[in-house]
Amino acid sequence: MAQTFDADVIIAGAGMAGATLALALKSGGLEPLLIDPIVFDDQLAPTFDGRASAIAFASFRQWRTLGLAAEIEPYAQRIEQILVTDGFAPGAAAPKPTPFFLQFDSAEIADRSDGEPLGYMMENRRTRAALAAGVGRAKIRVEAPAKVAAVEVETGAAKVRLEDGRVLTAPLVIGAEGRGSIVRRQIGVGTIGWDYRQTGVVATVKLERGHQGVAHEYFLPGGPFAILPLTEDRASLVWTESHPKAAALKAASPEAFHAHLQRRFGEFVGEATVQGPVFTYPLSLQLAERLYSPRVGLLGDAAHGVHPIAGQGLNLGLKDAAALSQVLVEAARLGEDIGSEAVLERYARWRNFDNVMLAAATDVFTRLFSNDNPVLRLARGVGMSAVNRIGPARRFFMADAGGAAGDLPRLLRGEAL
Repeated sequence: MAQTFDADVIIAGAGMAGATLALALKSGGLEPLLIDPIVFDDQLAPTFDGRASAIAFASFRQWRTLGLAAEIEPYAQRIEQILVTDGFAPGAAAPKPTPFFLQFDSAEIADRSDGEPLGYMMENRRTRAALAAGVGRAKIRVEAPAKVAAVEVETGAAKVRLEDGRVLTAPLVIGAEGRGSIVRRQIGVGTIGWDYRQTGVVATVKLERGHQGVAHEYFLPGGPFAILPLTEDRASLVWTESHPKAAALKAASPEAFHAHLQRRFGEFVGEATVQGPVFTYPLSLQLAERLYSPRVGLLGDAAHGVHPIAGQGLNLGLKDAAALSQVLVEAARLGEDIGSEAVLERYARWRNFDNVMLAAATDVFTRLFSNDNPVLRLARGVGMSAVNRIGPARRFFMADAGGAAGDLPRLLRGEAL
């Protein structure tokens, strides 16, 4: 007797990467099923996730291709320029200006990006709302609140046992539940990585003066300090500090936090007023030792968690979704078993190099720039100035950050599966 399944692919984790994968699979004719401990409505609350993410223009193309344009475009802020500065402190706190900086401008790569910006800034809660709407329209089955308790693999199928005792089966299970992935632990895949002894302090601020679509990143001894443009002349502040300093900022009164904030910002954006709560997130590097096991794959932060210094963490997960969905849809169309190791190996080969190289690059940047060693400061300053003077190098970095380099899956090129 032929085995019956609850879905073609069970995805544990209905976050941004997991929901994107579900929409991509559905667009290619497969039936996904999402499992998440938190219902969509709770994920949309302003207090659930105060972060905003830099979205590469290739990742944005994927969402447009999946039918989310109406939900994402009103809340997406184009990043037209990025100014990177090495200094002792930004804004009014800087004791003296630094001659070392990098400037990226979207106009330089307009011919190869079809007029796209360097990327988009979008609040995570807006992205989650767009994905929730898309999942609803596509009539994708969502089990929430529900949590995976165990994963068992047998011949031809994987079984997911939920904490409430229910059992769901599919040819393939994907773990996309973040760094603490239960699916990853269940299949015995270990991780490598380390704590950076840094915390990201995140807040949204209203700016007195317009930001003109310019993102600022200052490399400071304690870690990067970023002012990232949002719609309505707001900005997402990502303030990297040691754990004790970050805890003090989190616990500070609104008046004290504002005083510290204004000293950091300086005068070029005028008054900066905090809107909503202040969030803190510990920063670390974590890489899964492999991306799959028999009938189980890993995606997004379950596979790789990197420092936000380059703003590429979510984009890695969205690239995973584009590559994995293409591999699975093509395999299904050829009549292959989508949960077989031969199919999952294609996904791993496609994504391993990019994931490891990006993790290594962010780790090097974090260690190189989060210190006040005068020799390293001089070396990195000279390097930044050199890149700034070499047009082809600048354009390569911009195209790469925009997700336009390498062997791109169809969705990242704006093509349907």
